[in-house]
Amino acid sequence: MAPGFIQGNVVILPESYALDFMQYCLNNPKSCPLLGISNAGSRSLDCLGNGIDITLDMPKYRVNQRNQSMQELNNMVDIWRDDLVTFILGCSFSFEHALQAAGYPIRHIDLQQNVPMFDTNIDTIPGGIFNGQLVVTMRPIKKEFLNDVYSICSNYPFAHGTPIHAGDPASIGISDLNKPQYGEAPDIKEGEIPVFWACGVTTQVALMNAKPDFYVTHSPGHMLITDLSNTAHIDPVRVSVDFYQAQIQKKNKGF
Repeated sequence: MAPGFIQGNVVILPESYALDFMQYCLNNPKSCPLLGISNAGSRSLDCLGNGIDITLDMPKYRVNQRNQSMQELNNMVDIWRDDLVTFILGCSFSFEHALQAAGYPIRHIDLQQNVPMFDTNIDTIPGGIFNGQLVVTMRPIKKEFLNDVYSICSNYPFAHGTPIHAGDPASIGISDLNKPQYGEAPDIKEGEIPVFWACGVTTQVALMNAKPDFYVTHSPGHMLITDLSNTAHIDPVRVSVDFYQAQIQKKNKGF
């Protein structure tokens, strides 16, 4: 939906976990590129779009509470809390649209399937309580297109940027391309090689490992659509500095 506009993965956490999660994202910018962070208790994200209400503006939410099973909701109005902080992270839809616009096909989109995603043997850099292995997406690319694909994706650092690996999947801990941990099995044709990008599902692994007592994410494929075009310039470090300064000011007011 809304081709040409930046879409975002969503993680919503209590404020007590926010600085740790922000540090995790900063430590792992390929998989967790920050687009925006809300103030605690704020439902809006004015930096990403006018009138955004994070409790209503995603099609489906996944709510996770310790010792309870995951719950899917169409909105989170009734469970919103004043201590919640929303993180929006870049999504591969941005560079996929750019590749399609340049004439390079995206197999899973053409087949109306979900992109295959794999756990790897690559450790991410911990941030506070958050840690885990890198998760990657895979797209088959013809060898002669590889340089162009890298060049196009380099323009989208906020959407995972260039691939992290191309070629032998075993070298990053993937034993069977036909058995992705998430998504659907790929269709790789003669003359194509598997190309791997860092994936936002990495944050899901980190959340499961950290076990915060409450967190909300988007349901797969149900991202937040922003008002920003794919050509917008976003500085994840600036996003984080602004949030950190707001936290310091808030703490100082308490003294």
